Amino acid sequence: MERREKLRAALVEAAERTIAAKGLGALKSRDLAQRIGIANGAVFNLVADMDELVLRVGSRTLARLDAALTAAEGKAHASPVETLVRIAVAYCDFAAANLDLWRALFEHRMAPDKAVPQWAVEEQMNLFRHIYRPLAELFPTWTADELAITARSLFASVHGMVSIGLEQKLIAVPVDALRAEIATIVRAMVSGLAEPRRDAASPSPKARH
Repeated sequence: MERREKLRAALVEAAERTIAAKGLGALKSRDLAQRIGIANGAVFNLVADMDELVLRVGSRTLARLDAALTAAEGKAHASPVETLVRIAVAYCDFAAANLDLWRALFEHRMAPDKAVPQWAVEEQMNLFRHIYRPLAELFPTWTADELAITARSLFASVHGMVSIGLEQKLIAVPVDALRAEIATIVRAMVSGLAEPRRDAASPSPKARH
């Protein structure tokens, strides 16, 4: 059992190095087997399939991202708004420094007949606490559902900026400029959220005249 666990750890580490160096598309079971000194078929005695292997690499990436966001939160006391800015910028920095491993989190697709296992879902959802907590401080009267939806919306906005900004084509944005833009957008979004809410179905004051 101990040998199997060591081999599985070596397999996951080899897969991680491959993705970091060449991207998710370069991951091949035969190459990994050769790298850790086992037969090709033995790979699937260590993990159920390539989906599980990619998810286990992703688990390591998420753990490091979690640590980076926690470090960003804890540098010094900050307002909830500045905490949101810090974690958004930290997310950008992590993506830039771990580009292919970060991309693999979103590029990977499970086989059509398979769902993402619950342990992997829980690891992903756990990261939203970094956004949820400062939002809860800013908007103490909001419901849990409102906070959760807003946390996801903020993440989607920042993720979209990072994803497009780091695209290695003509639209690529220098990381320093991207960090500044992300900080500006997060502050603007939170400022907008703080404005009094109006029922979308009700007419505006102008429409009543």
